Amino acid sequence: MIDLKYSLIIEATEDPAFFTFYSPDMEGFSGVGNSLEDCLYKAKWETEEHVSLLKERRLPVPRRNPNPTINIKNADSGS
Repeated sequence: MIDLKYSLIIEATEDPAFFTFYSPDMEGFSGVGNSLEDCLYKAKWETEEHVSLLKERRLPVPRRNPNPTINIKNADSGS
Protein backbone atom coordinates (compact mmCIF):
# COMPACT_ATOMS: atom_id res chain seq x y z
CA MET A 1 0.00 0.00 0.00
CA ILE A 2 1.19 3.50 -0.83
CA ASP A 3 0.28 5.95 1.90
CA LEU A 4 -0.02 9.29 0.13
CA LYS A 5 -2.04 12.15 1.58
CA TYR A 6 -2.59 13.89 -1.76
CA SER A 7 -3.17 12.76 -5.34
CA LEU A 8 -0.11 12.49 -7.55
CA ILE A 9 0.51 12.76 -11.27
CA ILE A 10 3.73 11.26 -12.61
CA GLU A 11 4.77 12.14 -16.15
CA ALA A 12 7.38 10.42 -18.27
CA THR A 13 9.78 12.74 -20.05
CA GLU A 14 11.53 12.34 -23.37
CA ASP A 15 14.59 11.25 -21.38
CA PRO A 16 13.83 7.72 -20.11
CA ALA A 17 15.96 8.36 -17.01
CA PHE A 18 13.71 11.13 -15.66
CA PHE A 19 10.09 11.48 -14.58
CA THR A 20 8.37 14.56 -13.21
CA PHE A 21 5.63 14.56 -10.61
CA TYR A 22 3.21 17.00 -9.06
CA SER A 23 0.09 17.01 -6.95
CA PRO A 24 -3.10 18.58 -8.30
CA ASP A 25 -4.21 18.85 -4.65
CA MET A 26 -1.27 20.99 -3.55
CA GLU A 27 -0.36 24.13 -5.47
CA GLY A 28 3.37 24.59 -6.00
CA PHE A 29 4.35 21.01 -5.22
CA SER A 30 6.42 19.21 -7.85
CA GLY A 31 9.56 17.16 -8.22
CA VAL A 32 11.73 14.94 -10.39
CA GLY A 33 12.65 11.27 -10.03
CA ASN A 34 14.67 8.66 -11.87
CA SER A 35 11.93 6.02 -11.85
CA LEU A 36 8.28 5.62 -10.93
CA GLU A 37 9.32 4.16 -7.58
CA ASP A 38 11.69 7.08 -6.97
CA CYS A 39 8.88 9.54 -7.69
CA LEU A 40 6.55 7.78 -5.25
CA TYR A 41 9.21 7.72 -2.54
CA LYS A 42 10.14 11.36 -3.04
CA ALA A 43 6.51 12.49 -3.24
CA LYS A 44 5.67 10.80 0.05
CA TRP A 45 8.47 12.50 1.96
CA GLU A 46 8.54 15.79 0.09
CA THR A 47 4.82 16.41 0.67
CA GLU A 48 5.56 16.25 4.41
CA GLU A 49 8.31 18.85 3.97
CA HIS A 50 6.06 21.01 1.79
CA VAL A 51 3.27 20.96 4.39
CA SER A 52 5.78 21.88 7.12
CA LEU A 53 7.00 24.80 5.03
CA LEU A 54 3.43 26.00 4.43
CA LYS A 55 2.73 25.85 8.16
CA GLU A 56 5.99 27.62 8.98
CA ARG A 57 5.06 30.44 6.61
CA ARG A 58 1.50 30.47 7.94
CA LEU A 59 0.06 29.66 4.53
CA PRO A 60 -3.04 27.52 4.01
CA VAL A 61 -2.43 23.78 4.01
CA PRO A 62 -4.70 21.77 1.68
CA ARG A 63 -6.90 19.19 3.34
CA ARG A 64 -5.76 15.62 3.02
CA ASN A 65 -7.43 13.91 0.07
CA PRO A 66 -9.62 11.10 1.47
CA ASN A 67 -9.20 9.13 -1.77
CA PRO A 68 -5.89 10.10 -3.38
CA THR A 69 -5.09 8.73 -6.82
CA ILE A 70 -1.86 8.19 -8.71
CA ASN A 71 -1.91 8.86 -12.45
CA ILE A 72 0.99 8.02 -14.75
CA LYS A 73 1.22 9.80 -18.10
CA ASN A 74 3.51 9.64 -21.10
CA ALA A 75 5.59 12.61 -22.18
CA ASP A 76 3.72 15.24 -24.15
CA SER A 77 4.64 14.61 -27.78
CA GLY A 78 4.05 18.26 -28.64
CA SER A 79 1.80 17.40 -31.60
